[in-house]
Amino acid sequence: MAETTNADSQFIWMDGKVVPYVNATIHILSHSLHYGGAVFEGLRAYETHRGAALFRPQEHFDRFLDSIRVMGYSIPYTSKELTQIAHQLIAKNGFKACYVRPIAYIDDTVRGLKLPASPKVHTAIAVWPWGKYMGDEGYLKGVKVKISTFRRADVSSSLPLAKISGAYVTSVLARREATLEGFDEAILLDPHGFVAEGSGENVFIVKNNEIITPAVGYLLPGITRDCIIEIAKELGLSLRQENITRNQLYVADEVFFTGTAVEVTPIREIDHHTIGKGSPGPITQKIKEFFLKCTLGQIEPFKKWVDFA
Repeated sequence: MAETTNADSQFIWMDGKVVPYVNATIHILSHSLHYGGAVFEGLRAYETHRGAALFRPQEHFDRFLDSIRVMGYSIPYTSKELTQIAHQLIAKNGFKACYVRPIAYIDDTVRGLKLPASPKVHTAIAVWPWGKYMGDEGYLKGVKVKISTFRRADVSSSLPLAKISGAYVTSVLARREATLEGFDEAILLDPHGFVAEGSGENVFIVKNNEIITPAVGYLLPGITRDCIIEIAKELGLSLRQENITRNQLYVADEVFFTGTAVEVTPIREIDHHTIGKGSPGPITQKIKEFFLKCTLGQIEPFKKWVDFA
């Protein structure tokens, strides 16, 4: 795995101040640590001809603020302000490209499950260098995936459109299960047995030159997922959103993951079933290459996705 730590970061932004990495700490009795009520987001800055550029920050920070509202929290920052802070933090750390992690959380001033009507919410942003999430080989040649024994929670008892830290326990367990069994990643089914998503990625399949992705309901509709839908239209590719079965995964011509961390990563094997020819398919490759150009601001219709400092 190419997953790295943020040891190369020198500074983190916390509640309006830039502090040294080693000083960016919270108390052991933080309410969000004990009860999983933190809200987070993830976006990337890419190295471009004009320096580090954030990819679709407006959409990411809008989702961050929406997730905060879903939890009944509030913070005194707009998406535009958070974007500016992220740019400044990237420059302060001297990064040409990096991952950006905003987080909102409640400190140790609240004990127990009962929250006050307007709890004090802290906001922080961290940045760190992060290469290919599943390694260079996985990104280039495809990854091996397992259908997890863990499933996404029913929508009646979860908030699938929000990025809440406690909701990711299932993802951690699914990913760990897959890793211990020799796979690179997991795919989770929904309560009805249809394909939902990866532990932190959306899923697309290709069959007979048609792209299919699970409909919104039990999954987080990723911003990269939205990019791929728009890119498919631009490239004249057929794409539809509907329920996908495990059987469809096994016999698909191509399968790939999408997400901020994973970008566009091919899947070459699922539950020991070889997908297609066992290597990245032509449509996956075409979309991956096009998406990369979009992140660098090289495609005219999608230059709006790239935000320069």
